[in-house]
Amino acid sequence: MPVARENDPSLPSTSTASADVTNGNGMARIPPANADSRLGLNPNRDHRAENYDDLAIEFNPLLFSSLERYLPRNLLNAPREIKYEYMRGTLRPYLIADDRNRVQKHNEYRQKIISSYPHMYRELHALNPSMFFVESFLRAFSAPEKIIDECIRDIINEVAPGVYTFDMLQPGFCEMLIREVENFENWARKTRFMIMRPLTLNKFGVVLDDFGMKGTLDNLLEDFISRISKVAFPDVYALDSHHGFTIEYGMDRDVGVGLHVDESEVTLNVCLGKQFTGGELVFRGVRCEKHLNSEARLEETFEFSHILGHAFIHRGGHRHGVAATTSGHRINLVMWCRSSALRELKKHTKDCSNICEYCKRETEERLLQSVAARKKALLVREGDAAS
Repeated sequence: MPVARENDPSLPSTSTASADVTNGNGMARIPPANADSRLGLNPNRDHRAENYDDLAIEFNPLLFSSLERYLPRNLLNAPREIKYEYMRGTLRPYLIADDRNRVQKHNEYRQKIISSYPHMYRELHALNPSMFFVESFLRAFSAPEKIIDECIRDIINEVAPGVYTFDMLQPGFCEMLIREVENFENWARKTRFMIMRPLTLNKFGVVLDDFGMKGTLDNLLEDFISRISKVAFPDVYALDSHHGFTIEYGMDRDVGVGLHVDESEVTLNVCLGKQFTGGELVFRGVRCEKHLNSEARLEETFEFSHILGHAFIHRGGHRHGVAATTSGHRINLVMWCRSSALRELKKHTKDCSNICEYCKRETEERLLQSVAARKKALLVREGDAAS
């Protein structure tokens, strides 16, 4: 089963390193990575992290803001440039030469767009909840903090195990985003600019971060999707980066896509339009990498139609695909939401039974076999004692 990949640099893992930086008052030595200065296992949740959006760096700025909470105590209140260099030195060993070249080329690609592309709607570059979201969505997130989680539960509907749906985007916003994407595609054709597509599985769609919507999607993740994820998937936390893009299906485009999993902890999928038939979203159960090709049971098999402005949210490891579009043209907004902390933890965890349905069944079967064997042994001993 193919695993969906994107033309976006993957997030690295965390490690430790040391570095020298100039902080304006001379050379400041960052402590070496020893027992007293290595990254912590748990975040300091009371620490207010810095903002790194203004820095031209090879990693997602949100990664630095998230990682900062894991810094050793002697660095938590250090100047931002010292913390930045420490974290950058920690991350860079995981960015091999090929990745660095790819990151550099992607930054150059994005800079060409920023300097040349004539935008239609600058208002897309900042998250405006009243313009973007439907009333029910706004009301839930405007509730007092102590009841906001309950209000979110009221608007999301679990239509299948681990698959939630809810009304999210206004039709006007959907139309505006479609027009912006079409304008970008037309500009690329006229200028013979080669667009980097968001996925290897699809030939149509654009990466929204590449033409000005990075800040919008950063805020969408931090202020809204992370909160919904907390309610829907309590074991998923610290979502700190995303890959946001549009994807298109139609008779003159990709008709559909086979079963796959996403490079994400949580995936948001919202229908933007247009007129179409077919193209149902198909789900076939959550699987770990070991069991991607295992059979789906009947109770794991679901199909859902897309509705304008309606969102689905599910785990990235939930196998899904798109049925054939039989007429028309459909465009969806997709966000792969990732957690660098969970990805690091995954490297040290072999038990997937809390997520993978196949692993869960294997664990339950082993437990039943063990109980049956013990009962049999007990009956044998009782029989021997009676004789």
